Amino acid sequence: MTTTLPASSITTTPETHATMTPRLWGVLAVLCAVLFLDGLDVSMVGVALPSIGAELGLSTTSLQWIVNGYVLGYGGLLLLGGRTADLLGRRRVFLIALGVFAVASLIGGLVDDGTLLIATRFVKGLAAAFTAPTALSILTTTFHEGPARNRALSVFSVFGASGYSSGLILGGLLTSVGWRWTFLIPVPLAIAALVAGVALIPRDEPAADGGHDLAGAATLVGGMLLAVYTVVSAPDRGWLDPVTLASALIAAVLLVGFVIIEQRVAHPLIRLGILRVGSIVRANLSMVALFGSYLSFQFMMTLYLQDVLHWSPLKMALALLPAGLLVAFGSPFVGRLINRYGTPRLIVASMLSMSLGYGWFLLTAGSAPHYLVAILPTMLLLGGGFAFGFSSIMAQATDGVADSEQGLASGLVQSSGQVGAALILAVVTALVATSGSGTGDFTQFHPGVNLVTGIALAGLALSLVPVLNRPRGRHA
Repeated sequence: MTTTLPASSITTTPETHATMTPRLWGVLAVLCAVLFLDGLDVSMVGVALPSIGAELGLSTTSLQWIVNGYVLGYGGLLLLGGRTADLLGRRRVFLIALGVFAVASLIGGLVDDGTLLIATRFVKGLAAAFTAPTALSILTTTFHEGPARNRALSVFSVFGASGYSSGLILGGLLTSVGWRWTFLIPVPLAIAALVAGVALIPRDEPAADGGHDLAGAATLVGGMLLAVYTVVSAPDRGWLDPVTLASALIAAVLLVGFVIIEQRVAHPLIRLGILRVGSIVRANLSMVALFGSYLSFQFMMTLYLQDVLHWSPLKMALALLPAGLLVAFGSPFVGRLINRYGTPRLIVASMLSMSLGYGWFLLTAGSAPHYLVAILPTMLLLGGGFAFGFSSIMAQATDGVADSEQGLASGLVQSSGQVGAALILAVVTALVATSGSGTGDFTQFHPGVNLVTGIALAGLALSLVPVLNRPRGRHA
């Protein structure tokens, strides 16, 4: 949904020199614009899904690929994106990826074929996998350690969180005119950022040595794509159909191959030894529970409010906006809470809030959820839970990790959230598809809500482990 920086990445080391010059503000504006554009694009397209399905004749199963195409492209290549920036030069990679993002947006707004539209979403996810880590790397290498960098990181985080909220409203307005505008509006914004980036972002030298793990990236993305395809196509084709079994087998082989490659390649995407640290494993699983349940619930609510209740895109966006506002305005304050209470307690609070949100919805929704009784309280609980959880989980994922592996730990937890969310959404889509459609009420979505509630509760149980085992008087 959004990209928020871990509190641990904001240093308090005193600064000896350097001030925020106009050029530095310009560089920061470019980086913030791209992060804002990423959040904006995700939420705008989410609002437009029912309109896209109606015009292009896409089923619920096909619509989830518009979301998952982006998520899998982004999550699957995020670690490769950061590594590529180090090897080829941050400025070069950032500008090329931003250009690809703009072109894919333009094509997505012009195509009339669902498959091509999904392909453009995958390409945009690939582009974001390179712009997101590179933007953070440019920021930390451009701004001197100390107050200047802290100020830049704070502004950067706010733009990442607010982009999603802004996209809900803008998506509602644009979709009311035509869903294609949700793809076309990012084009001039991306081009403007590209032109400014060429002029302002300082040149840098590529790394003297190193290498890519292209085989690892290919097996990870290929395995995840096939796994999602297997889950969403199995209800129609049959779980014992030869095609289903074959695709499941190939997906498993590719993912096992990825693990083997990471153990043997000279420059792996993921140093598997980092997963021996319990707090890092819990952080990655918590991110799966947080992001996977939230993304899937929003997908179901988008379809229900527009397809079943026939709400306008703008009305639907306003209905979901409270959660986005809590994330946007609450995220900047989480760092202080982490310093005071520690990440384990905040993650428990986050997963408890998410679980209560889904539980309240199940208790009150019935076959026709009332907005003030069921939907609004749920969105407030989910927004608060996400605001507390995302930054806290990111901080825990990087806590105690050596400086040389901070990028790996940060990228790994973000990739886990994206890839895990793709699988959860695939299962939710399959459950909704098999429960029937056209009932005219919320009944068909109940199995999906049951699943995301169970995932949130599992995340809560996992987050309680370090808190219950924590010696008295310690935060973490």
